[in-house]
Amino acid sequence: MDSLPVLIADPAAWAALLTLVVMEIVLGIDNLILISILSNKLPEAQRARSASASCLRS
Repeated sequence: MDSLPVLIADPAAWAALLTLVVMEIVLGIDNLILISILSNKLPEAQRARSASASCLRS
């Protein structure tokens, strides 16, 4: 447990964590855009259902 305070104080660890958080946000937004594009190609009756199901799966 002595390495935890060292890890918390390490700027490289914080930079790596921030990088991962930003990547998760960007990829999440990318998934939402892809789902909306693909669901817009479906018939009107199936759009809401497919978008909801896709969001739950991702």
